[in-house]
Formats: sequence, C-alpha cells, structure tokens
Amino acid sequence: MSERTLSEQLTKYLTDVHSIEVQALAQMKAAPGIAGDERLAAVFREHLDETADHERLVQQELERRGEDTSTLKDIAGRVGGWAMVAFAKLNPDTPGKLTAHAYSYEHMELAAYELLGRVAHHAGERPVVELAQVIGSEELAMAERLESLFDVAVEASLREKDTDDIESELVSYLRDAHAIEAQALQLLEAGPALAGFDELAEIFREHLEETREQRRLVEERLAAHDGKPSRFQNAGLRIGGTGIGGFFGAQPDTPLKLAGFAFAFEHLEVAAYELLRRVAERAGDAETAGVAERIAAEERSAAERIASTWDTAVDTTLATLTRS
Repeated sequence: MSERTLSEQLTKYLTDVHSIEVQALAQMKAAPGIAGDERLAAVFREHLDETADHERLVQQELERRGEDTSTLKDIAGRVGGWAMVAFAKLNPDTPGKLTAHAYSYEHMELAAYELLGRVAHHAGERPVVELAQVIGSEELAMAERLESLFDVAVEASLREKDTDDIESELVSYLRDAHAIEAQALQLLEAGPALAGFDELAEIFREHLEETREQRRLVEERLAAHDGKPSRFQNAGLRIGGTGIGGFFGAQPDTPLKLAGFAFAFEHLEVAAYELLRRVAERAGDAETAGVAERIAAEERSAAERIASTWDTAVDTTLATLTRS
C-alpha cells in the first residue's frame, strides 16, 4: 500500500473512532440519571469528562491532517447512543442492563483504539500510535471500573424485589442470556466466511460449538424454572444476526472490523453471565450460578483468542485494501 493510501486509510479509521466517541458521549451524558445507584452514576460522570477529552483529541488529530469529522457518521453515533439509553429505560432492571452494555461498549472502544494504533504503526505515524495508546488505556480502565461494580448493579436492580420477584428476575436474566446466545450463533455461523484469514475463522468455528453447548445449558436452566426462551427477543436478535453478514460482507476492511466487533460482543456475553451468576446466587440457585460462572470464563477465553488475532487482522486488511 502506498504511503498516501495508507495515510488515507488511517484518516478513515480516525473518523470511525470519532463517531464512536460521539456515541459514547451520548451514553455518558444520560447514564448517570438512569444508573440507579450513586456509585455507578459517579463512574459514568467521571468517564463523561474523559470521553469529552477523547472526542476532542481525535478531532484535533483529524484537523491536523486537514480533514473534518464525518457529519453522517456522527449523526449515526448520536442516534445509536440514545437508542442504547432508550433500550435501558424500557427494562425494569436498568442498572444491570446499562452496566452490561456500557461494559461491552468500552471493549468496543478498546478494540477500536488497539486496531487504530496498529494501523498507525504501519503508517509510521507515531502521534496517532501514542493517541491510541493513551485513550485505549483509559477505555480499559473504565471497563475495569464497571466490572468492579457488577455487584452494585445487581443490588440496584433487585433492591426492592421480594423472593418471588427475584425468582422472576432470574428467569428474565436467563431469557436475556438465551437471546444473546441466539445472536452469537448468527455471528459465529457467518464469521468463518467473512473473517478473511484462517486464524480468526478457526476461532469462530471452535467457539460456535462451544456456543451451542452454552445455549443448551441455558435452556436447561430455564426449564428448571418452568421458563421458556422469549420468542420476541430471539426473533429480533435473529434479524440482527442476519444483518451482521450483510454489513460486514460489504466492508473492504472486514477482517479488522469483525475482529473488533466480535471482541466487544464476547464482553457483552461476559457481563450478561456475570450478572446472571449474581442474580442466581441471590435466588439460592447454585446450579445456575455454576453454569453462569463456567460460561463467563469461556466467553473471556474466546475474547482473548480473538484479541490475539489483531495483528494478523490488520495485516490482512491492509493487504486486501492494497489489492482493491
């Protein structure tokens, strides 16, 4: 890839991360008001200041390169951010849902900056490498703060629930986990053909079998509580999963973006099972708690394996763009 083309591609990725930061700002501004606990609210307020700084730094870098941010992408970012907040408000256990989605989003940002830094390294642009390292470390720190508050999020979600309510909440969390697994299956079934390189494709194939077993275990725990998967949730997520193939298949930089997206999705699953385990423990269901702990560990392992492919994802993507 010529220096000019590589520089142009780096500018496109900077525009992408600017859009991600615009969406993050929308989330951070609204999150304290629906967090349900002052400890959670304080973490979101703290990260709002960091996120505003991230957006400013990325915009400054774009301006230094003689570029402007993409108005259309930023509009999409703002809409997406508020859509996440609206989703959380529709759920009676908003603190748990909000924390899980924020945790996943921080890992999406972390992946975006890890990949941006690698592209910048190829381009020999040290200022962008350093910017990606600084912001990436703050996104990771925010994710770790959220993870340290999983107990708080569940406590806030169940604060006014009696024994019968907690049983109902446990079934709800199991249904949520089942719906997430339905979407994971769609991603993993489409993933090998979209990955662009063998290492990532093999991880998807291996995790597909693991995910089928995870879905079976969740279905067993639902049946133990006389519960069934939510048809509405699963239908909606199947539509979203089908769209994954269409979206990524249309991108010339699929390997890079798919590796980042899959990493973030694994962390959505991690959060879902960490919260499920805590709800199960409060409901006195040791077997469901054990299943959730096992699956959360498998999702963490899958995320680590995906992250280990990022160097190859960048190399493959840049090689593909050179030929296009």
